[in-house]
Amino acid sequence: MYSKLVTAFIFLFFMSNVEAQQKKLIRAFQPANVVNKVPYGNNPKAGHYVQANDAKIYYEVYGKGQPIVLLHGGLFGSTVEMADFIDKLKQNYKVIAISTRGHGKSELGTEPISLEQRANDAMTAINVVTKDSVMVLGFSDGGYSAYQLAVMYPNRIKKMIVIGAGELYPGVREFNFTAKQAMSFDKPFFEQQLKLMPEPNRLEDMFAGVNACYSKLTVGNDLLKSIKCPVLVMAGDKDDSNPVERVVKVARFIPKSQIAIIPNTTHECFTENFDATWACIVPFLKK
Repeated sequence: MYSKLVTAFIFLFFMSNVEAQQKKLIRAFQPANVVNKVPYGNNPKAGHYVQANDAKIYYEVYGKGQPIVLLHGGLFGSTVEMADFIDKLKQNYKVIAISTRGHGKSELGTEPISLEQRANDAMTAINVVTKDSVMVLGFSDGGYSAYQLAVMYPNRIKKMIVIGAGELYPGVREFNFTAKQAMSFDKPFFEQQLKLMPEPNRLEDMFAGVNACYSKLTVGNDLLKSIKCPVLVMAGDKDDSNPVERVVKVARFIPKSQIAIIPNTTHECFTENFDATWACIVPFLKK
């Protein structure tokens, strides 16, 4: 009896520690007063894996209703940065939150990173959950992936919301950020991510791969003019990475576009002023 009680105590202690670690899951640069009630990106109750060519991709599913896919940002991005969106959307929609390869619990794989690869990863996960058309909400890297997804799979994408993803061509921005630099900016976040990653020794490989992809990437009229679905293009008015001018230009290339600029916010406008961002999104989703 005593040994059984000890075993039970150890099990409960272990589980409480696991739950405590999950509850502490943070996004990059998250203020100390922000509390994520659900460990998005590391939630065993909602998590799944799918093999997408050379990498195992992790995704989580929440709620019921029309499916909407969430694609987080790159490098500093993670599923948990989409927490406010998931909290709202899962009340009325089926949310498919995908961890981009090399981020969170998704493998990096061996092939060079590309938007086509990211689009295929997303569609592989989507196909497991539903064969219906979906809506997509993508931020930054996830936004560029969303553009590509709509081009490659026009019959599967019903409408999209893209945040912080403006016109892009070689030389317009420098893409040379390293994992070492990132760690110096937000060590707690990356220490957390390293614990989630199936290949933590490849963090620098992921940064190098993303840099290489975006340094030679062109996102302009040739790509965007073929997007068939309605797209709400959004940005913060103080976004240095994607200035309003380049975001508006992207919207003009897309045949069925709408534009929403969130005042007094930077790149991650939805974490800085979620209420304003959400107020723009709701009518677009319902229309």
